[in-house]
Amino acid sequence: MHDLELSEDQRMIRDMARDFARREIAPHAQAWEKAGWIDDALVAQMGELGLLGMVVPEEWGGSYIDYVAYALAVEEISAGDGATGALMSIHNSVGCGPVLNYGSQAQKDEWLAELASGRAIGCFALTEPQAGSEAHNLRTRAELVDGQWVLNGSKQFCSNAKRAKLAIVFAVTDPDLGKKGLSAFLVPTDTAGFAVERSEHKMGIRASDTCAVSLSDCRIPQANLLGERGKGLAIALSNLEGGRIGIGAQALGIARAAFEAALLYARERVQFGKPIAEHQSIANMLADMQTQLNAARLLILHAARLKSAGLPCLSEASQAKLFASEMAEKVCSQAVQIHGGYGYLEDYPVERYYRDARITQIYEGSSEIQRLLIARELANYAL
Repeated sequence: MHDLELSEDQRMIRDMARDFARREIAPHAQAWEKAGWIDDALVAQMGELGLLGMVVPEEWGGSYIDYVAYALAVEEISAGDGATGALMSIHNSVGCGPVLNYGSQAQKDEWLAELASGRAIGCFALTEPQAGSEAHNLRTRAELVDGQWVLNGSKQFCSNAKRAKLAIVFAVTDPDLGKKGLSAFLVPTDTAGFAVERSEHKMGIRASDTCAVSLSDCRIPQANLLGERGKGLAIALSNLEGGRIGIGAQALGIARAAFEAALLYARERVQFGKPIAEHQSIANMLADMQTQLNAARLLILHAARLKSAGLPCLSEASQAKLFASEMAEKVCSQAVQIHGGYGYLEDYPVERYYRDARITQIYEGSSEIQRLLIARELANYAL
């Protein structure tokens, strides 16, 4: 993406995020992975810079410019560290987004500024052990008892849950209504009965906390219902466009970091009397990698522009996420290959990039779900 195609504000946000990622994130990424935790001070800095409120308008304490600026920033942060990019993308899209779009005036007053500033981190508790892509097949229940909602159930794969102050929890309120019986709730994580059971040990993005959560007679005020009763599935699905743009940008950032590491290594590593970058097989590999990166970025920013304009972009966001996530695994694999045996060692970051990239084909809708959605849109495709 040439700078001429970006506004001054978009360039400013991108450059700020790039400088911050290179200075404050990348040098610590390996240590954070070993610790399984992103430094709290770093998260606070991200909040101060506006990186945790990028989908929230200024009137609510956010730093929203448009989704192009958001995608550019997520790419840069993810190039510094995929786990930090995950925290940022998930918090913005499914932490801030539902409160912004469905919260009552009182709920926005209580939570939006806290979320946008990063003083409160949000998590999204939808998935259950038996319900992933089939989002309406939930067993968690919410019953209205004496003017309070009482929640019981288990949630799986809740990103940011260990550090979150607010969980957006989806539960069945009317079992007989099927898909129309699902509702959403705002649950402060210090509520009695809300418990983070464990942090999962993952292949990649290990510094991002991904947790199993239980709700045992968890009582919240009736006013903590988010949106209308029975609209939970619509709320859960409403953030798909922005969420997939964010995960696509995360995948792109990880892949770009792998490409840049491979290019640097190929320029320095000498074999058969010259840098391996000058050998045609390696040069061709690098050329393909850069082409794939640029193609992914164009897809992501196209979807982001549509989203910013308020236009439907479910298919475009799915295409961007699908292409970027699958591209990321290929590019990171090629980066490992260019490093040879060294690429298999933890001493070199491409080993981590390769592992970090893999999740982007799974969360926020697997590649199989993306293809399903894109194919459905083709039914209305104008020939």
